[in-house]
Amino acid sequence: MGTNGSTVLEPLRQGLPPIDPGAVSTSASCALPARYEAVRGARKFTSATLDRWELTERFDDVALVVSELVTNALRHAVPADAPPEEGQNPPVRLHLMRWSSRLVCAVRDPSQESPEARAGEEDFAAESGRGLFLVDSFSDSWGWHPLAGTLRGKVVWALFRVGPEQGTT
Repeated sequence: MGTNGSTVLEPLRQGLPPIDPGAVSTSASCALPARYEAVRGARKFTSATLDRWELTERFDDVALVVSELVTNALRHAVPADAPPEEGQNPPVRLHLMRWSSRLVCAVRDPSQESPEARAGEEDFAAESGRGLFLVDSFSDSWGWHPLAGTLRGKVVWALFRVGPEQGTT
């Protein structure tokens, strides 16, 4: 992949369904500030990336999942008293990876706590607490893994089928 995030995402690739590494087409990532406005930035980044990859037909589902993953990272993984970052080591990072028939959205955050669906998460009238239910509903699969080495935290990912296989089971 050639990006500096590739080592961060190596365990992610190991946890995914079998994907031919030779079919990796491209990837993109962006750092997100520890502020809720970052969700809008993540959606804009996702829109521009999917447009560049000619996957605009998947924007609605992917953007919803990206919004939920970033919101969860900001709400549950970034300490409320976190000092504003100076671009050194942003607390949340969004990665988009494209294979010929798969798209993966991955959000890295500093918490090592596992993402868990809260009781009653299927309550659509609730103001919050339904994020992972939405991620599960709109993606083909999702999961998470702790980071290894010098990086602390975890990556939560969601996989989407794209291209000719889209919609097949």
